Amino acid sequence: MFNIPQEVQYVMQQLNTNGYQSYLVGGCVRDMLLDKEPKDFDICTSALPDEIIKIFDKTVPTGLQHGTVTVLINHYPVEVTTMRKDGIYKDNRHPEIVLFTNKLEEDVMRRDFTINALAIDNESVLYDYVNGVSDLKQNTIKAVGNPNDRFKEDALRMMRAIRLACQLGFAIDNKTIKAIKINSSLLQNISIERVREELNRILISDYPSIGIRMLYQYGLLQYIIPELCICVGFDQNNSFHDKDIFEHTMTVLESIPATLELRLSALLHDIAKPQTFNGGHFYGHHMEGADLAEQILRRMKYDNQTIDKIKTLVFYHMDRYDNLSIAGTKRFINRIGIENIDDLFELQIADRKGCKPPVYIQDILNLKNQCYEILNKEELLTIKDLSINGYDLMELGIKPSKEMGNILDKLLEMVLENPELNNKDILLELVKKSK
Repeated sequence: MFNIPQEVQYVMQQLNTNGYQSYLVGGCVRDMLLDKEPKDFDICTSALPDEIIKIFDKTVPTGLQHGTVTVLINHYPVEVTTMRKDGIYKDNRHPEIVLFTNKLEEDVMRRDFTINALAIDNESVLYDYVNGVSDLKQNTIKAVGNPNDRFKEDALRMMRAIRLACQLGFAIDNKTIKAIKINSSLLQNISIERVREELNRILISDYPSIGIRMLYQYGLLQYIIPELCICVGFDQNNSFHDKDIFEHTMTVLESIPATLELRLSALLHDIAKPQTFNGGHFYGHHMEGADLAEQILRRMKYDNQTIDKIKTLVFYHMDRYDNLSIAGTKRFINRIGIENIDDLFELQIADRKGCKPPVYIQDILNLKNQCYEILNKEELLTIKDLSINGYDLMELGIKPSKEMGNILDKLLEMVLENPELNNKDILLELVKKSK
């Protein structure tokens, strides 16, 4: 017996009571058969959208053109979609017309992969028209019917196949792989936002490097991050590296915790190495890399907060310090930003793990301990912590300007070296003497 939320069972029962078919379909059925907790439950039904709306008191018309209505049961949203068979696709994304049907078999035949084309009814009877159960048992991702047709209907399905392989640890069957390679250029027809979301899911999966390798091998990566393709096979000619840039990046990607920002920073931390290569050295690759990472992330329409974070991590990932003074450690924290400190250390450690053994990370751990000794003491770190501010300087006749900023920067430097100077009267006197 499957563990289905009461609200979902209620919706199915009401549809059945009113003379309509109803089935759970898609990823939720796959996950339950794998003993995984489904993230959501999707119902397909023979009821038309206006009929669904009549049956339930609270509904939201979330996608009427595709037959989808969201039913609210005690504030719990349940997505219900009329069973359909799609017409001809013209843009590798949208069917020209949507044809509703009352046949479950017709509905599942339009779905992407066999393991996502399984359905169960309200009595937990399983319906499998595409041998999805067999593929599930064999850990195989296989397109429903002709894979070329499925990918021409929605080109994002090619990335979705790889994402599912990374999430589930499954293999993609050869016929489906061949179709991805043949149709890879169709990915250009998909909005960058949808491509980005699939890339994000690949990156935070259990097997991110396998996913990125598949994207490259199957011809998709060139349409997502072509700058990364240049790294493939690029020999670093460096005694610290026994891998090319791409393989080093993949090792770093596997060695870093599964947060999106860390995985993105790992993916892009050496992105500018090819363009800065100089006989075994990559001078300034972290600086050019930060700018190139920003260009890539803006092209893919990531939010500003994510872009700023990744740019900071890439820019500073080469910063290495041993035996910094207290003042120097404070400057380091101030420069990196308290909110970025932990992630920077994670990236640096993962970066070292991607280098030629033996791997030495004690200097990174030492600096991390120094930073936390200071952070735990809640000592002065930034201009905001000074005992004077811009308004105090204005009273001395200094107008808001670059000069005011320079004065505050100099005062911060002095206080970082000598914390006892952080007194309003003392700082004002220092400003007066400098005028």
